[in-house]
Amino acid sequence: MTRNGNAITLCKRFYDRGIYTLSDFKAYLQESPQLQHPMGMVHPSSIHNLLLRYWLASGGIDPDFDVSLKTIPPAQMVVDLQAGTIDGFCVGEPWNQRAAMEGVGFTIATDLEIWPGHPGKVLGVREDWANAYPNTHIALVKALLEACQYCADPENSEEVREIVASREYVNTKEEYILLGNPNSDTCSLDPKTAEYAHHIFHGPGVNRPSRTEHLWHMTQMARWGDTPFPRNWLEILERVCRVSVFSTAARELGVLDTKYI
Repeated sequence: MTRNGNAITLCKRFYDRGIYTLSDFKAYLQESPQLQHPMGMVHPSSIHNLLLRYWLASGGIDPDFDVSLKTIPPAQMVVDLQAGTIDGFCVGEPWNQRAAMEGVGFTIATDLEIWPGHPGKVLGVREDWANAYPNTHIALVKALLEACQYCADPENSEEVREIVASREYVNTKEEYILLGNPNSDTCSLDPKTAEYAHHIFHGPGVNRPSRTEHLWHMTQMARWGDTPFPRNWLEILERVCRVSVFSTAARELGVLDTKYI
C-alpha cells in the first residue's frame, strides 16, 4: 500500500559534534564504548528494524552489540529523543520530519539511501480466510487500490493530511504531514545529508506484491536470528505472496500495473 517514507534520525547533539554520516557515528561509538547507545525502532518484526540493522551493519556497526535497539511507539520517539533517553530512531514519517522541524533531531539517512522503493505498509490476511472468501479478498484489494490512487492524487493532499493528522490516526499537527517533497532544509539540517523519502502510494509497480522482496525479508530475519532460513523457501514464497489476487483486482479496476519495482 506504500513504499518508502522511512528515515533514520539522530539527536541534534550529534550534529552539534560534527556527526553527519554513518562513518562519523561509528567513530563516535568507538570513542565511547563505556556508554549505552539506545536506538528506537517500531517493532522487532517491522521494516524499520530491518532497515536500521541493515544501515548500521553496512557501516561496520553491530546492531546487537554496539547499540541497544528498543521498541518504542512512533508517537513517543520525538519525546524520548528530546529527553536524551535514546540516541536516535528509525521510523516512518512524520516523526523524522517533526524531530527536524522542532530542532531536536536531524535526518542522517533516509530509506532512499538504504533500499529505494522498499515496501512499507502491506495487506496480509489469514490463508483460511482467503481460501473461504476469495471474492471478498479481491474486493478488499480493489478497495485498497482505489484508496492508494486517491492518496497519490495531489488534488486530495489537503484532505488526506487533515484526516491523517486527526486524533483518530496520527494525532499530530498538519504541518508535519508532508505528502510530497518538502523544502530540503526541513528534513535535514545544513549541510544537507539526505533527500526526503516521502511515501509513495500509487504508481507503476508500486502496489504489486513481489516475491523477491519477500525473499529479502526472509534473508534478513535469518541474518539476525529471528527465524532460521527455511529449506522450502520457494514453496513458502509462492504460498504467502499471492500475486494472482492482486493481478485480478488490478485487471478488474483497469489498472494496467505490470511494472516490477
